Amino acid sequence: MNHPRGEMITWSMMLRKLPSIVRTLPRLVRGMRVANITDPRQPCGLAWTFEQATLRNPQGAALLYGDTVLSYHQANQQANRIAHYLQTQGIAKGDVVALFIENRPELLLSVLAVAKLGGICAMLNTAHTQAVLVHSLNLVQPVAIMVGAELVDAYTAVREQVTIEPRRTWFVADQPPITVAQGYVDLLAASAAGSVDNPASSQRIYCNDPCFYIYTSGTTGLPKAGVFKHGRWMKSSASFGTIALDMRPEDVVYCTLPLYHATGLCVCWGSAIAGASGFAIRRKFSASQFWEDVRKFNATTLGYVGELCRYLLEQPPSERDRDTRVVKMIGNGLRPGVWASFKERFGVEHICELYAASDGNIGFTNVLNFDNTIGFSLMHWALVEYMHDTCEPIRGSNGFMREVQKGAQGLLLARIDDKAPFDGYTDPEKNRKVVLNDVFEKGDRYFNTGDLLRSIGFGHAQFVDRLGDTYRWKGENVSTTEVENFLLQHPQISEVVAYGVEINDTDGRAGMAAITPSESLAALDMRELLQFAQSRLPTYAVPLFLRIKLKMDTTGTFKYQKVKLKEQAFDPEKAGEDPLFAWLPGTDSYVPVTGQLWTDIQAGKYRY
Repeated sequence: MNHPRGEMITWSMMLRKLPSIVRTLPRLVRGMRVANITDPRQPCGLAWTFEQATLRNPQGAALLYGDTVLSYHQANQQANRIAHYLQTQGIAKGDVVALFIENRPELLLSVLAVAKLGGICAMLNTAHTQAVLVHSLNLVQPVAIMVGAELVDAYTAVREQVTIEPRRTWFVADQPPITVAQGYVDLLAASAAGSVDNPASSQRIYCNDPCFYIYTSGTTGLPKAGVFKHGRWMKSSASFGTIALDMRPEDVVYCTLPLYHATGLCVCWGSAIAGASGFAIRRKFSASQFWEDVRKFNATTLGYVGELCRYLLEQPPSERDRDTRVVKMIGNGLRPGVWASFKERFGVEHICELYAASDGNIGFTNVLNFDNTIGFSLMHWALVEYMHDTCEPIRGSNGFMREVQKGAQGLLLARIDDKAPFDGYTDPEKNRKVVLNDVFEKGDRYFNTGDLLRSIGFGHAQFVDRLGDTYRWKGENVSTTEVENFLLQHPQISEVVAYGVEINDTDGRAGMAAITPSESLAALDMRELLQFAQSRLPTYAVPLFLRIKLKMDTTGTFKYQKVKLKEQAFDPEKAGEDPLFAWLPGTDSYVPVTGQLWTDIQAGKYRY
C-alpha cells in the first residue's frame, strides 16, 4: 500500500497542532509517571490499576454486557471471590492458568482474579480447535484451565492430550439453565462464598512479573506464546488511556474485538481501567447492531480494527449515524481510504490509530490526531533496507544495516534497552530468531518486527504491510506455514504454498494457496476440499482462493517463489495456464475464477 508524498507531515501542520500539544502536556507527564515504573519492588500491574480505579470510581460502571452492568466495586468483589477460591486450590504467583472463554464479563473477572494472585493468564484463541489448541496449551504447560460453557465441546475433544487435573478444570457458566459438564468444577458456584476483600498478593506483583501469554502466529506453522508483563500493562494502559485518549470516569469504551488479543484486552480494557471508565463488550461483532449498542451503553470511545470500520461504512446510511456520544476511537489497521469517510459520517473527532505487537517491545500512538498515521513512538526505532524475496534486513559492506531515506518504506527495527526491554516468547529459540545484534554499531540489539513502515516526518510513521510468513485477515494474523501443513494432510495434495493477496476495498490480505495435486486436477473434489480446510483451520485462515500448479516454481536454493505468486494473485490474465478457484461468500465449494468473476470480486460485488 503506497502513500503519496503529500501525506508527509510539514512544519505548518505541526504548528497548527500547537494548542493540542499544549493541552496534552499535563497528561503526558502524568501518564509517563504511571507508565515508567523503574523500581522493581513497586507494586503495579493489572490488579493494582483495577483496584486503584475502584477507589477512584467505586459506583461507576466497570463492565457492561447485554443488560448487565457491574460497577467497579461489584466487579472487584466478584474477582476477589474467584481469586480467594483459586488460592485455596493452590494457584499461586507464577502459575499458568489457561482461559478459553468468549467475550463476556466472566472472562475479564477470571483474568483479573488470576492477575490478583500473580498468576499468568494464557489467553487461548477461541477459534482454535484440535491440534492447534493442544499445541497452544502444551506450549505453556498450564496448571489449570477455565473453560466457558460455549467452548466445552472444543476442549473436551482434546482433553486427554493435555495434562491438567480434573479438580483444576473449571467450568464457567454462561446462560441459564446451567448444566455443568461432566468432569468439570463449576467455578462461579465454587467461589460464590469467597472473601470480597482484595487479596494481599495483589500488592506483591511487580513490573517484571508476567501477566499474560498472548498467542501470535508462528512461522513454524503453530502459535507462539508472547510474554506480556505487568510493567508493560502499565505502559500500555497509561499510554493509551491517559496520554492518548484522556479517559475519564464518565467515558465508556465499546469493544467487540476478541479479548484474547492484546488490542482488545490490553489496549481497550487497559484504557478504560486507566480512566476508571466503563468497558462495554459484545460476544461477537455485529455491524447491524453496532450503533444500537453504542447508544445503549452511552459509549464515548470505540475499539476497532480496520475491517470493522469498513463493515460499518457498508451499512445503509441512517439519520442516526451521528446520534451518539462517540468522539474518539482506538485501534489499528484503518486504511487511508476509509479514514476520512468514517470520521465524516459518524462524527468521530479523534482516531487514535496505534501500532503495537503483543510479542514486541515498541508501540506507536496517534496522540496528536493527524490523519492516516500510527503516530509516534518514544522508543528508539529505525526503518532499514531489506531483501524483497527473503524479507531479511540487508547489511552493507561494513557489516551494519542501512536506514532507508525519509519517506521511503523500510523494515521496522526497535532497539532493545532498559526503556524498551524485549520480554519475548516462552520458547528461547523463537527469541533468538527475532533479536538482531550489531545492527548500527557493535553491541547494540534490535527487535525485528517483520513489519514494513514508512516514515512521514516528525517522528510519525505509517503502517504499510506485514512481511514474511504471516499475513493479516479479519483482524487475525495467519501463519502461511500452518495453512500449508494442514492442507498437505489432504491425500490429493502433494505441494502447497500459502500466501496473502489483496482484494480491492478490503483490509489486510485474503488467504490464497497454490497447490499441486498428487494425481490430477480431476481427482480434486472442490466441495470436499473446502470442507477439509474448514474442519482443520479457523474460518479466517481457510484460503479464499486456490491456484493449481502442476509444478511449483522455486529459487536456486529450492525456496518457493512467493513474491511472484503474490503479485499475480487470483487474476486469470496473470496466472497463465494455471486454473484458479474462489470460495465465494455464502457458498460451500470452490468455483473457477473467470475474467468476469475476477472483475466482479474486485468491483466489490461479493462482500468479503
